[in-house]
Amino acid sequence: MNTATPTGNGGSKGMVLLAVCLAALVLPLSFSGGAVATPAIGRDLGGSPVMLTWVTNAFMLSFGSLLMAAGALSDQFGRKRLFVYGLGGFIITSLAMSFAPSTLILDILRGAQGVAAAASLASGAASLAQEFDGHARTRAFSMLGTSFGIGLAFGPLMAGVLIEHFGWRAIFLVIAAIGTAAFVFGVPRMRETRDPGATGLDYPGTITFTATLALFTFGVIQAPESGWSSPLVVSLLVASAISLAAFITVETRAKRPMLDLSLFRYPRFVGVQILPVGTCYCYIVLIVMLPLRFIGAEGLSEIDAGMLMIALSAPMLVVPMLVASFTRWFSAGVLSGIGFLIAAAGLYWLSTVSFSGPKLDLVLPMIVIGIGAGMPWGLMDGLSVSVVPKERAGMASGIFSTTRVAGEGIALAIATAILAALAHSTLVSTVTGNAADLAPRIAEASQRITAGDMTNASAVLPEVTRQALAASYAGAFTNLLYVLIVITLFSALATFAFLSRTPAQDDEADAELAPRAS
Repeated sequence: MNTATPTGNGGSKGMVLLAVCLAALVLPLSFSGGAVATPAIGRDLGGSPVMLTWVTNAFMLSFGSLLMAAGALSDQFGRKRLFVYGLGGFIITSLAMSFAPSTLILDILRGAQGVAAAASLASGAASLAQEFDGHARTRAFSMLGTSFGIGLAFGPLMAGVLIEHFGWRAIFLVIAAIGTAAFVFGVPRMRETRDPGATGLDYPGTITFTATLALFTFGVIQAPESGWSSPLVVSLLVASAISLAAFITVETRAKRPMLDLSLFRYPRFVGVQILPVGTCYCYIVLIVMLPLRFIGAEGLSEIDAGMLMIALSAPMLVVPMLVASFTRWFSAGVLSGIGFLIAAAGLYWLSTVSFSGPKLDLVLPMIVIGIGAGMPWGLMDGLSVSVVPKERAGMASGIFSTTRVAGEGIALAIATAILAALAHSTLVSTVTGNAADLAPRIAEASQRITAGDMTNASAVLPEVTRQALAASYAGAFTNLLYVLIVITLFSALATFAFLSRTPAQDDEADAELAPRAS
């Protein structure tokens, strides 16, 4: 049961919806825009490759790990109150980032921005659920999803235009301006709601869950620089495993856990968690890494890179809504599996294309990847709650959202580490002379080119020409695409195995499993 002030009129509801959608719009703008800006940030502020990697990962890590906690806090302290704090914090940190004097300060602010983003998104979505009912609620959340799609589609282009004409700091000023508009138009019309039965935040669960993600991500990001067998990396990964074990123990014993582990008794619920993991590797990884290659290795301007990225992201504006209509004839699981197969085909096509050739050769496979990734993207939110009993839909949705966002940060860290290792291998075979003496500089150069910082990579390793560095990066990137193809194909097979039943079969399975889970 929720307590609330009297329901507002249609105009007020519309302004609340606009505010939440604008808040949802700036989240992917901040994510994809920050990725495009990374080479420019490196040229301006410097910083190690690890620090530049954290420009994107600090935001994704804090955002993903605190999403469920933010939802619990909004239930207890009020959705409007947390939305005000979250969106206000997002605006302030965005403004502060436009004046960041160093990459370290920028990384810290990006982490704080992710905390604020989690608060604003979780509370904003909960507020929409209170403002709208029935079909109106479905349309409202559809607009919320579309806002995310618009941010992903046009974030790189917006960032490219701003960097080209005003510099990378302008990106965060514009993001702050959009957030301010959401605050001014929506907050005064938003009513306060809360759950009187809320028991507060699961602090032990939140701390151990966040520690698990942070330690693992830090270890994977640090590995290319320190080596996988270094005491630091090994300690981080072991500590992450210990934190995970502690999290499972805490959640098993908690009366009202942050994450209800009993939901994982449902095989199809486990299958649903594969969907965001698959889209991370066939889509989100490219959202970040393709601009770095276009700008850093291929020498394209930020505007040209942003224009190219539309080919990858634009299908997200159409495909999710279109594929939803196909569920009248095909199960959502089958459609999602087909989408992964299409994305894998697009990835393979992209691996055969010369990035220095005609741009149309790049655009076509990127469109195919976007179409394939858009199919599970448009279905997985609904699947996340349809494969468990209705009374457990809220927890299932929270787990799924966390899996999606936290998975994105982990996928980026893993893909970056793989690309750095592949670039290191190609550089070792490229240099002449004693590779052992050059090992530290080869390691740093491989990380530099992975971050799109070809200028400093050339300065670190002058023995290798800029052309040879670019060729090494191109070879490593192609091999990374092969890895992404394998993961995407595995996601397709797992999706077919777990989620290919018809809706009628789903209902029967849920009915059979529900008593066991209670």
